[in-house]
Amino acid sequence: MQLYGYRRENGKVGVRNYVVILPVDDISNAAAESVANNVQGTLALPHAYGRLQYGPDLDLFFKTMIGTGSNPNVAAVVVIGIEENWSKRIADGIAETGKPVSYFSIERNGDFETIRAASWKAKEYVHWASELQREPIELSDLTVSIKCGESDTTTGLGSCPTVSEAVDRLVDAGATVFFGETPELTGGEHLISARAANPEVRARFETIYQNYVDEIEGTGADLLGSQPTQGNIAGGLSTIEEKALGNIAKTGSKEIIGALEMAEAPTNGPGLYFMDTSSAAAECITLMGAGGAVVHFFPTGQGNVIGNPIVPVIKLTANQITAETMSEHIDVDVSGLLSREINLSEAGDDLMECLFRTVNGRMTCAEVLGHKEFVLTRLYRSA
Repeated sequence: MQLYGYRRENGKVGVRNYVVILPVDDISNAAAESVANNVQGTLALPHAYGRLQYGPDLDLFFKTMIGTGSNPNVAAVVVIGIEENWSKRIADGIAETGKPVSYFSIERNGDFETIRAASWKAKEYVHWASELQREPIELSDLTVSIKCGESDTTTGLGSCPTVSEAVDRLVDAGATVFFGETPELTGGEHLISARAANPEVRARFETIYQNYVDEIEGTGADLLGSQPTQGNIAGGLSTIEEKALGNIAKTGSKEIIGALEMAEAPTNGPGLYFMDTSSAAAECITLMGAGGAVVHFFPTGQGNVIGNPIVPVIKLTANQITAETMSEHIDVDVSGLLSREINLSEAGDDLMECLFRTVNGRMTCAEVLGHKEFVLTRLYRSA
């Protein structure tokens, strides 16, 4: 199947064509949403943060916001903040991609004037973006992210191995793939280390993972109930090690050519990358979207309803009960794997076909149902 996408000014390829209204901070959400209400064809991304952050937490905030606006699924961006300097900083970062971006500040202007001016600019961008045309692209143009959620015994046996099949095909075709969920590698982290392409990648991954372990141990916390979650336990996963092996089962067999910080864009060329992320679905996909992912594979067992405003999320399950009771959320049903009606190669074919159709414009279940979970990761409390 021929693939079609939007080639952006910096050469990156997107599969959606959004005009985003990006609030810098929580108190600019209302203005951003008002602009989106005024101008059809725009998408506001409200969130809870952007005030009184500092140090690495603030750095991550800017990286995530700039990365989100820079994502190839975004055609143009209107940035709205309470203060001018942070609005300009985010807009300037997005502008480095070459895409159209403007910024507005509410202080010294007020909501009404800001909404008026931003609405005019958003209207201009929508007219421009609506005339952009898809063009033929290759699999190698894609950046795909992967993360599982509400895992159970069927996840590690069926849906995660199906994603693994797709990951290997994508990497062989020259695409870029992110995996992460640092906490859910626990007990299997040595398997990831062993696949590092070189000592530098191995050392960087091991440092990231050890930093997570040190953080948890430093609190004296017992993660049982959080890792594995209550849903995982109900689904038959009794330990984090069991959960980790299912998580790792979706990462394929290829070498890992880079270990990325949260929301970091890859620089080593196409291939398979680890990205440091939490295991919270919305946070993880938001970070990976900020790193440049344009499509996401999401295997689930017990059932998860996650979506993302700018990255289409393809959900698959090998749990027959979930496929039947939550069918409106499931894009690919691979429960036939466990009843031996299909084999892993055939399941991989089904997932790749769904990927091709999604790339070419077919909306995923999460998109149709309006799931637009956009959640920023915080490292510590506000100042």
